Amino acid sequence: MFGDLFEEDYSSVSDNQYGKGKKLKTKPLELPAPREFTNLSGIRNQGGTCYLNSLLQTLHFTPEFREALFSLGPAELGSLEDKDKPDAKVRIIPLQLQRLFAQLLLLDQEAASTADLTDSFGWTSNEEMRQHDVQELNRILFSALETSLVGTSGHDLINRLYHGTVVNQIVCKECKNISEKQEDFLDLTVAVKDVSGLEDALWSMYVEEEVFDCDNLYHCGTCDRLVTATKSAKLRKLPPFLTVSLLRFNFDFVKCERYKETSCYTFPLRINLKPFCEQSELNDLDYVYDLFSVIIHKGGCYGGHYHVYIKDVDHLGNWQFQEPDMSLKALQNEEDIDDPLTVLKALLQQEENNLIPVDQLGQKLLKKIGISWNKKYKKQHGPLLKFLQVHSQTFLLNSDASTVSLQKKFSLQAGSGYQSNGQQILQMHPSKPPGSNDSPTCPHWFDINDSKVQPIKEKDIEQQFQGKESAYMLFYRKSQLQRPLEARANPRYRVPCHLLKEMDAANMELQMKRAECDSANNNIDLHLHMGPHYHFFNGALHPVSCQTESVWDLTFDKRKTLGDLQQSIFQLLEFWEGDIVLSVAKRVPAGLHVYQALNGNELTLYEVGIADGEDIFVWNGVEVGGVQIPTGVDCEPLLLHILHLETSGDGQSCEQLVEAPHIFPANAAVSTVLTALALPEGVIFTHSAWSAGEASWTPISQEDMQRTFREHGLKDGSSVLVQDSYSGDNSVLPQGGNWIPGMREVDWLEVKNLCQLESGEKRVKIVAAANTVVFDIRIKAIKELKLMTELVENSCLRPIDRHGKLLHPVPDSSTLKEAEVKLGSSLGLCLGKAPTSSQLFLFFALGSDIQPGTEMEVIVEETLSVRDCLKIMLEKSGLPGDGWHLRKMDWCYEAGEPLCEEDVTLKELMICSGDTLLLIEGKLPPPGFLKVPIWWHQPQGPSGCWESRDQPHSSPAEGGSWRAAATQGVPGHVPAEVPLLFLGDLDISEDARLLDLKSQARALPPASELAVPGPALLRAWTLENKRPGRLLRANRQQLKEYKLGRRAAICLEPLQKEEHLGPQEVLLRTQMRIPGQRLYAPAVDLVWDTARGSTAGALRQRVADCYALPVEKIEIAKYFPEKFEWLPISSWNQQVTRKKKKKKQDNLQGAPYYLKDGDTIGIKNLLVDDNEDFSTIRDDIGKENLKQQALGKRLSREALRAQSGDMLSSSGTPARPRGPEAALSIHVGSFR
Repeated sequence: MFGDLFEEDYSSVSDNQYGKGKKLKTKPLELPAPREFTNLSGIRNQGGTCYLNSLLQTLHFTPEFREALFSLGPAELGSLEDKDKPDAKVRIIPLQLQRLFAQLLLLDQEAASTADLTDSFGWTSNEEMRQHDVQELNRILFSALETSLVGTSGHDLINRLYHGTVVNQIVCKECKNISEKQEDFLDLTVAVKDVSGLEDALWSMYVEEEVFDCDNLYHCGTCDRLVTATKSAKLRKLPPFLTVSLLRFNFDFVKCERYKETSCYTFPLRINLKPFCEQSELNDLDYVYDLFSVIIHKGGCYGGHYHVYIKDVDHLGNWQFQEPDMSLKALQNEEDIDDPLTVLKALLQQEENNLIPVDQLGQKLLKKIGISWNKKYKKQHGPLLKFLQVHSQTFLLNSDASTVSLQKKFSLQAGSGYQSNGQQILQMHPSKPPGSNDSPTCPHWFDINDSKVQPIKEKDIEQQFQGKESAYMLFYRKSQLQRPLEARANPRYRVPCHLLKEMDAANMELQMKRAECDSANNNIDLHLHMGPHYHFFNGALHPVSCQTESVWDLTFDKRKTLGDLQQSIFQLLEFWEGDIVLSVAKRVPAGLHVYQALNGNELTLYEVGIADGEDIFVWNGVEVGGVQIPTGVDCEPLLLHILHLETSGDGQSCEQLVEAPHIFPANAAVSTVLTALALPEGVIFTHSAWSAGEASWTPISQEDMQRTFREHGLKDGSSVLVQDSYSGDNSVLPQGGNWIPGMREVDWLEVKNLCQLESGEKRVKIVAAANTVVFDIRIKAIKELKLMTELVENSCLRPIDRHGKLLHPVPDSSTLKEAEVKLGSSLGLCLGKAPTSSQLFLFFALGSDIQPGTEMEVIVEETLSVRDCLKIMLEKSGLPGDGWHLRKMDWCYEAGEPLCEEDVTLKELMICSGDTLLLIEGKLPPPGFLKVPIWWHQPQGPSGCWESRDQPHSSPAEGGSWRAAATQGVPGHVPAEVPLLFLGDLDISEDARLLDLKSQARALPPASELAVPGPALLRAWTLENKRPGRLLRANRQQLKEYKLGRRAAICLEPLQKEEHLGPQEVLLRTQMRIPGQRLYAPAVDLVWDTARGSTAGALRQRVADCYALPVEKIEIAKYFPEKFEWLPISSWNQQVTRKKKKKKQDNLQGAPYYLKDGDTIGIKNLLVDDNEDFSTIRDDIGKENLKQQALGKRLSREALRAQSGDMLSSSGTPARPRGPEAALSIHVGSFR
């Protein structure tokens, strides 16, 4: 397997070798990086296999699974060497898993590869680039393993470790007959929506009973009639390892789209499953499970990324946290910076294992304090190395003084994995006993994100309870599963001998190759051009004699400084006198040209930017051979091909044109061509190509004759035609383009006319090459599309991606290669100028729900602040006010983190051309503060009647106006039927109490017109989906304890008297239906104490008592305003559930009612109204509107696709691509 891992041909070069002549240098080796300080290996992502990596790491850190797989030898599984033999039965999948696990345990590399494993799955490259669901993979991979292990001693591996049993029972209340059905499970799938956590979900699945009675009876086979019965489910058999899959992804039937459930969902680190099991006579410890793996999904339902939190049961990794108690940030005053001992200690304490090469220490110092050691400390304290040697009680140098570390008493990391001489050693087996630096019972958790492995703390798991990045799969192991002591911190435990030998050989090869690679990758070849061996001729430098005497080859370590390089050259050139200056040079067609001088003797060659194979000119920095040398990019010599008439002795011109090369400085005027040809005057033409085979020469006007060659766009190899003024009308232009280089037919671009102007052509193909300037393509496209010449000054080219979306414009001055435009692609010719190099072209949209084609565009300076950019976008959107903020659209096409620092420039935030920013309503408050929109709420029932406790049928406010449209600072549009009045935005501290919020809300200007009562007579709700949501109960509770979030809005409701609701009291809005009409009376608040009973019967009794009616003569139903539907709550048609034993009875706060504060309960008096319908006329209208909205959205999407196809291409894919979902499969051979 490792035979092709490294390049075979490689010749090492020693440090500081000098020689004359050319020397071949091999390509640097690309070796896998060694393991990081955690001593654990990640897995490389093949493009879309993060879900596979997370599951494989979980299986790898399940020692019982790993060792059971290792126990299967070649006699049972076969050998990978025989996999291509026709008659051999080789079980490739378990063999590749064994090898992968061995690599993760023993091979010293940062990340292992799954390429061989996915090949054994039968996956193609397309499959490896497509992301799938990890829960689906878990079932399919286990099924493939079971099939692969048929006929071996491991045939029951999956069944033994992961399979459990659930039993469903129906018990007849009459004859006590039990009808049961047993089912196996590989994982438990639990709901997330409207469930607080794992234990709550398990309780509803395996503790609650479903009662069949009244109109919902059960047919008993024994009694042969309909009877009352109970249905329940229990866990009968528990596996050693319990897998729990969370249903995070749901479907919204109203919006007809999928969404991810990001609400809070808790799960314990240790769980007791005894209440959920059928048998409870076993030892309590048999039911206790410990969490050891959490697979996390980050993103939305159409894309995202997986990583995993894993508990290292065997303590194979190095679980240490680097928490330095001192950093350069603590050096606040000049006195600290003036003390080099303090600064160097702080720098070393920031380094891993407190160790760093001495030359890099000086560079770190320069970067951190902005001044070098020589300029800051050398005069007083001497050279850096001498200072380190003097302070040997603090600093520890190795034998050759190349690395320095802190002495043990100053080191922050005891036992950091370095020897006393500072040399790093690979610790595959810790030399110290396990637990010497941490408690043996301390759980070691790691975050494994593809290739990266980082230690985390157990409390970090709580961060994955909710949000876009949240837990998706949970893995528990029985707490009674104890690991043997010999397995602790021993990665070689139970690994088969043949794999141990293979990994040991691979590690030896890696170690040898890394030593060679380190030497090779840090050595660069420099070509030293000696100034005394050169002379300046015809605008460039040329060797005086042969090339080998003028150029010396030097192999040098790029980690050394520029001063070291100068010293080495001094030692090499014994004949040199005076100063020595090193300058970067470059071979150009005209010869050798000198660019900038190299400065900064304390900087390394790597920091200076010296590349392998660099040409260095060694001279005195002024002249060569008595001639002053022009340097820099501006005066770079250009080799041009000059076409001109050959003149005879009598001054008469011949008919033949001749071509001669001439060299000119790039910053010289074009008129110098006439001087070089000894012509007093003439006409100069530059060449351009309009199409293949057709030459075009453009004359240079007299005004442009003084412009430089570079300003005219001339480069090395360009052709210039000179016609002397005496030629009169006789044209000397070539016919047929004999001097014009031909173009390949395959090099073209398609340009589409998107200027919305009438034209004879809609699209044209332009012949181009990689070095063609974008401006030339645009001009040619305007001409061939037969558009107005005015578009030359007001148009640009924009690439069109494969989905038909217009990308940001490409600059006119760049070439196709610089603009990363591929030949054969499509460009759109659009109105408007392209941004300059200092400008950004940005897309922006209103709100977070972006529909394809709704993005707007703007060009801004990259030095513009976030605040000014926001103003420009608001002005272009026609939005008033400043109650907005910006968010950058993330890689999931969703609103990312807000751009909080409004004074920071777009460039500092790394905003690039083509990025999409989102305008989100609501101004961001300062840190520690909340910006809370305050609304005034007047309850209203489904009948459409306003409800007021003083005047039930009066208008909502005297002199005030109820706002249905959005107001400045309002989170969004409020439907007209919701009685809300916007009072204003309130900036308030998170530490303030709810009572303070109410008091400050009363001071808002609109509140004075409403006669708002005192804080004690105000009820506060959160605003969710434009309606009152959660009731905020405790006036003295701090706002941060409510976890409102940055987008929370509060609505206030007036009360007639103070209320003090208990924790188990639910506030409901009850409305009596008017007999004979489809209307309801005004709402009346009803406080329902669920502690006295929370079943349907208890609620019916409470309602009956409130309205003084017999309980059997009322019907009640819950209203769902978002669906305009009523769900009856009745003992006659509800499948009532009761909990067993001493647990409290089931309450209506669970499915399907989810009763909560503020819900509307409709009441019918059966004495006067026997109509079964609860709905109103407004409900009928609302349902019809929902249907029309859904139909409108579907039609608009179809119209947008059609429009995109007509304008841009035949591809009608919207700008927000969602790839087709494909089934996941693993191909397994037959071993039965």
